[in-house]
Amino acid sequence: MSDVSSLMLLAAAAFGAGVLNAIAGGGSFLTFPALVFTGVPPIVANATSALAVSPGYLGSTLGFRPELRALPARRLWREALIAAVGGLAGAGLLLVTPAKVFAGIVPWLLLFATVLFAAGPLIARRAQAAAGHAQGLDRWREPGLLAVAIYGGYFNGGLGILLMALYTVTGEGRIHTVNALKNLNSLVLSWLSVAAFVVAGAIAWRQGLIMMVAATAGGFFGARWSKRLPAPVVRTGVIVTGLVMSAVFFLRG
Repeated sequence: MSDVSSLMLLAAAAFGAGVLNAIAGGGSFLTFPALVFTGVPPIVANATSALAVSPGYLGSTLGFRPELRALPARRLWREALIAAVGGLAGAGLLLVTPAKVFAGIVPWLLLFATVLFAAGPLIARRAQAAAGHAQGLDRWREPGLLAVAIYGGYFNGGLGILLMALYTVTGEGRIHTVNALKNLNSLVLSWLSVAAFVVAGAIAWRQGLIMMVAATAGGFFGARWSKRLPAPVVRTGVIVTGLVMSAVFFLRG
């Protein structure tokens, strides 16, 4: 593949990732494989993928301003702080992980995220039935957010899927509010983890800058399109994408 073709592929993947992240998460299922396919080492690819999709979170977060304004400001700030701490912790963990170990666990991370997202509504219904009311699950929201944020700082692939699953399981039934919270917390933890990657010199800047522009455009359009798509269609698209990317990485060994 020529250099121009590689850059075009990366730009297309980043635009698609921005759209997917704004709609339901899972955009790194596109950017990370594209970077690896064009020859970027896995850990650098993961860090560069996080850089590429991070501006898209800003565009999609702005697209959900009405939903965020309807939520308590104190809650938003508290959850953003938790996401920030987790993102930095996960980034630090990635930077000390041997490349061979990281490459071996990537398909399992992708598959785990996909299965959890697919099972999210069922888990929520059963947990709510056992507890008697959705509010009883709120105590798991912040510890769960910290765990997901650490995961997101370590491996951005599937971050949006895990956040959507978390908010679904803990009782948030409004799909647009789930998307708004997912985008805001993804923005916070991704930007801080990317800052750690920059300091550590783990970014492929040429590819990353081109992908940033494309992902930002995708996030803007995706935020608009997401409100017009039925929730089952959105969920099915994310699940299919996650399964396909998991299979590809398992086959790669």
